[in-house]
Amino acid sequence: MTKKILIIDDDIKLVDLLSEYLGGNQFEVSYILDGLNALNEIKLRTPDLIILDYMMPGKDGLEVLREIRTRHNLPIIMLTAKGDETDRIVGLELGADDYLPKPFNPRELLARIKAILRRGIAHPDSNNGENNNLVIQAGGLILNKAAHTIEVNGTIVDLSTTEFKILEVLMKNPNRVLSRDQIMDMAQGKDFMAFDRSIDIHISKIRSKIETDPSYPKKIKTIWGTGYMFVESS
Repeated sequence: MTKKILIIDDDIKLVDLLSEYLGGNQFEVSYILDGLNALNEIKLRTPDLIILDYMMPGKDGLEVLREIRTRHNLPIIMLTAKGDETDRIVGLELGADDYLPKPFNPRELLARIKAILRRGIAHPDSNNGENNNLVIQAGGLILNKAAHTIEVNGTIVDLSTTEFKILEVLMKNPNRVLSRDQIMDMAQGKDFMAFDRSIDIHISKIRSKIETDPSYPKKIKTIWGTGYMFVESS
């Protein structure tokens, strides 16, 4: 089935370029030139992934991102002409799955889109029969890959696509220390260009949703100088 992409960007030249390029790579592309009607367009287009510009007139990308995250867990890649790392961090904290600064090579954007869409599909792992189960229970959590849900103490919590995949990796490897590189390779795929800080941001967001006290996490432990470990007995 053809995957649908919604571009939200006021740069019509870039939108035309991406529409032609992604359309030529078997994606169905639609776009809007501002974020004012983003939620209506999402309801109308039902995209599989959103490409969202940071700087737009009327309503900027972060404001649009906040609105989308109140109703949808759709994968979101943010674009920005700014090189400030703070902007990237804020976008990730608000729930963006990836971040790409302008100017960029469309081939890199395509690789990131494919990586995100691959990891968003629930499918059995071929290398380990124990992981063929679409429901993972560990540390008091229930992760349902088919339904893309996390249950914490009987309550369903919302995670972004990237947060879900990172938590899935940690829960599949309980009581095992994983480095940041290992987590990104297992969660995103080797064609995903990871930033070390982004893992820390995503882990912080996950903790805020699954930990009783995120300031003193008991489920996802930081192993200083190494990475993170999911504690199954917590």
